[in-house]
Amino acid sequence: MKKNVLFIMCDQLRYDYLGCTGHPSIKTPNIDMLAEKGMLFKNSHCNAPLCGPSRASFYTGRYMSSHGVMANDDPLRVDEVTLGDYVRELGGEAHVVGKSEGRPNKESLNRLDIPGESQVAQERHDNGFTPFEQYYGLYPEPILKEGLGYNNYLESKGYKMHNPWENAANTATKSGVQYSGWEMRNAHLASDIDSQHSETAFLTDRAMEYISSRNPKKNWCLHLSYFKPHWPLLAPAPYNNIYEDSDVIKVNKDESEIQNPHPVFSAFQKLEYSQNYSDEKKRRHVIPTYMGLISEIDHHIGRLMSFLDKNNLSENTSIIFTSDHGDYLGDHWLGEKDLFHEASLRIPLIIVDPEIPNELRGTSEMRMTESVDIVPTIVDMMDGSFASNRMEGRSLVPLLYGENLAWRDTVFAEIDYGDRGARQILDKHPYECRGYMIKNDQWKYIYWEGYRPQLYDLLNDPNEFIDLGESENHSEKLVDFESQLFYWLRHRKQRTVVALDELYKRSPETDEKFGIIIGRW
Repeated sequence: MKKNVLFIMCDQLRYDYLGCTGHPSIKTPNIDMLAEKGMLFKNSHCNAPLCGPSRASFYTGRYMSSHGVMANDDPLRVDEVTLGDYVRELGGEAHVVGKSEGRPNKESLNRLDIPGESQVAQERHDNGFTPFEQYYGLYPEPILKEGLGYNNYLESKGYKMHNPWENAANTATKSGVQYSGWEMRNAHLASDIDSQHSETAFLTDRAMEYISSRNPKKNWCLHLSYFKPHWPLLAPAPYNNIYEDSDVIKVNKDESEIQNPHPVFSAFQKLEYSQNYSDEKKRRHVIPTYMGLISEIDHHIGRLMSFLDKNNLSENTSIIFTSDHGDYLGDHWLGEKDLFHEASLRIPLIIVDPEIPNELRGTSEMRMTESVDIVPTIVDMMDGSFASNRMEGRSLVPLLYGENLAWRDTVFAEIDYGDRGARQILDKHPYECRGYMIKNDQWKYIYWEGYRPQLYDLLNDPNEFIDLGESENHSEKLVDFESQLFYWLRHRKQRTVVALDELYKRSPETDEKFGIIIGRW
């Protein structure tokens, strides 16, 4: 079957903030329906808990140490092969509506004499996707760009002001006073736009416009990348007041975590957003809006699914729903993401495929998956072949079809906090701000450059409160995990230009056929 792929990504959506993943009060009936129609992967992980590095792994099928995007402002190397490149090689189209987190690699483009406005350059700017609706999130005044699609849209809908994205979508007015969505204290207020004109609504509309415009004889991969529920935490009515304080689940933290914390852990706990989320009153004030933004996404997912059904596209379109990383929301005395606790590392992953056997629809898969698995999965869905010299993930298609095959028992993740506030607190050189994680069914090991490691027994300590990194009783296990990490780092795929089949063809005997004879007497 010649399939299309709808690749939906939310930004900063925690694994456990969906109905189908166990949240007791959040309402996500349409996303839950995706899980009923497809398969829910319950043990899925991002490979870098920060937007830019995580998305680069999603789009290349390669780990952070391989693709080289360490921070949000790092551009992808121009020679990295992306999901968009694979799709185009297969004769399809790969477009993005929303956020790709791509950055122009101007130096490399100039060196190769590639015009900045060319299609090739635009694809490099957007991590390999051709932009249909380019969108990076909110643009405050200092970084405001001209001709932004969402600003133009809002102006056409009657929001006649300078930068309506900032001054309407991210602003709430009460009693004649304007309040900014950048300040967490205002999260309960309704933004100054109608819900049908929100960022999420706009991107959904544009996604349907893209699909409607496609040549039915040519398959496509559309990356619909929502900015929410990422901050700023401000929602249009009614999504600002769907949930109440009583709907907020108990925070996962313990006093022991602040008594003698690991130095890196401690540095992140001291950041302003962590301090605010550690305040229970402030946390409970903000999270209902976070939940409302998720329910808003769910509503528009429902619109999108109805659109596919109405246009007879559901039978030849595979759907992938996921998030780039999680959000601490006060767990472990932290806010935002960056570190390796489950709140930050675990991500939702639902895959709907027309060819999933009926008996497997609505089931859950417990085997471990990673962000790097998405590229080989989509390429497989579109009848492409695995690029063994580049891809570091595995296709999930065999799991969708119920194949009983050997699978990984370990997942990896990395961070570079060289441009984060924690680096300044620790007074570290940027090149020293690296962390690596190994996780299996029982253990989570974290290596920090310049500091002691961390170790958690997930079987006996699922909340990750007890750091065994200094435990003499676990010294052998720490050495073993360090050895595993070293092995993993040594086996990153850096020789990407030459295919594996070509390497097997090379030999001294081959050289001699061309008259290249070395060392013969």
